[in-house]
Amino acid sequence: MVSVSDKIISGKKITVLGAAKSGIAVASLLKKGGALVFVSDSAPADKLQPQMQVLQSLGIEFEINGHTERAIDADYIVVSPGVPSNIQIVKDAEEKNIKVVSELEIASRICESPIIAVTGTNGKTTTTTLIGKIMESAKAKHIVAGNIGTAFSSCIDALDSQTVAVLEVSSFQLDHCETFHPKVSVILNITPDHLDRYDHNFDKYIASKCRIFVNQTKTDYLIYNYDDEETREQVRRLASLHVQTLAFGIDRRFDEGAFVENGKLVTIVGSKRTEVIDIPNLGIRGIHNIYNSMAATLATQVIGIDLLSVGRALKEFKGVEHRLEFVREFNGVKYINDSKATNVDSVWYALQAYEEPLVVLIGGRDKGNDYPKLYDLVKKHVKAIIAIGESAEKVYQEFHSIKKCIKADSMERAVDAARQLAVPGDIVLLSPACASFDWFQNYEHRGKVFKQLVNAL
Repeated sequence: MVSVSDKIISGKKITVLGAAKSGIAVASLLKKGGALVFVSDSAPADKLQPQMQVLQSLGIEFEINGHTERAIDADYIVVSPGVPSNIQIVKDAEEKNIKVVSELEIASRICESPIIAVTGTNGKTTTTTLIGKIMESAKAKHIVAGNIGTAFSSCIDALDSQTVAVLEVSSFQLDHCETFHPKVSVILNITPDHLDRYDHNFDKYIASKCRIFVNQTKTDYLIYNYDDEETREQVRRLASLHVQTLAFGIDRRFDEGAFVENGKLVTIVGSKRTEVIDIPNLGIRGIHNIYNSMAATLATQVIGIDLLSVGRALKEFKGVEHRLEFVREFNGVKYINDSKATNVDSVWYALQAYEEPLVVLIGGRDKGNDYPKLYDLVKKHVKAIIAIGESAEKVYQEFHSIKKCIKADSMERAVDAARQLAVPGDIVLLSPACASFDWFQNYEHRGKVFKQLVNAL
C-alpha cells in the first residue's frame, strides 16, 4: 500500500478546480495526505448534489457557482481534466506564481507503481483496455485507470511496487504535468482534435501529447506509431537521446518494434524475433485495431509478460463499448455503435473496417471538423448518410452532392431512417465525428440511446 502522509503535500493549502470524478478523487487523496484541501466548481448546486455530499462527508471545504478569490489562496492549484487551462482563475493563479498542476501529476507523484501510459488522438481506450486484458491473461497484478473512466487518484491506495498502473492519458490530463514519468509510454497517433482547448493551435496540442515521455530516461520505453507522420517526427525530434524507443507499423521500416509480415503480427525486441498471432485471429477488426494490438503487445512484452498470454488476450478481446461495438442484427442488417468516434480521424478508420455497404449516422457538436478527408472513403464504402445533431446542416452540405444524405432531428428518427434505407447485407453505423453535448450528456449516453433504439426495433 502507498502511504501519502510523508509526501510534500502534507500541510499545504491545495485548491482543486472541478468537482467531477477526478476532482473528488484527488481531493480525497490530498486530504488523506494531510493537505488543507479546498474544492471550487463553477456549476450550480442542483448539478453537484452528490459531489457536495461526498465532500461534506470527507470534511473538505468547497464552493460552487463560480471560482472566487478563496480558490487562489493556495500553495497549489490542481486542475481536473474537464476544466480548461485557459479559464480566468487559472490565469490568475499563474500570474501570482501559484503552482498549477494536474490530477495526473499529483497521483503520479504519490504512486510507487510502474506506469504504462497510453495516449493518442484515437485508440487510447481500446489499447489501454487491451493491455489490461493481457495483464489479466497473465495473472499479473495491475489496475486500469485514467481517462478510461476510473480516476487514477482513486486507485493509489490499492497500489504497490509490484502492481502495474495501466493508464489511459488524455491531452487534458497531461496539461500541467511536470514530473509525470511512466515506465512505458505509448503514443498511438497525433491528429488535430480539441483545438478549442488549445487556442486553435495544433502545436500546443502536440506539446501536450509529448509530455507523456519528456521525463523518461534510458531505462524506460517509448512505443510509438511509425506510420503516423506527426508522431514519428515528434519522437525523432524530442525522444531519441533519452529513452529507449520501439516503433510499430504495418511494414517494417525500423530496427526494433512490431509490424505485419506474411499475415502475422511480428515483434523484434532486443534482437529477438517473435511471431505473436495471425492477423485474422485478432479479436478486433480494422487496420486501426492492428495498430492498437501492436502497441499493446510491445507495451506488455517489455515489462516481461509472456507471449502466450499476449496471444491469448489478442484473440479473445472483442473491443470496448461504444467503439465499433456490434449491437444486433435485425432483418439481415447489422447495427454498429461507434459513438466514441468524436473526430474525423476516428470515422476515417471506421469506414475502412467493413466491406459491406454502410448507412452512417454523422453529426453532433462540431469541433471544427474537416470532412473532405472522408470523401473518398464515403464514395467507396457508404450507401447513405444520416445527418444528426447541431451540425446536421453542415454534414448535409458536406456530403449531399456525393452521396445520398438526409437530416434527422432526433436519434429516434435517425435510427428509423437508417432502418428504412438499409437492406439485408448492409451495416448501420453510428460514427458521429462530433462531440455529443448537443443532444446527450456524453458519448456513452449517446451510444446507450442508440443501442436502446436499435434493440427496440
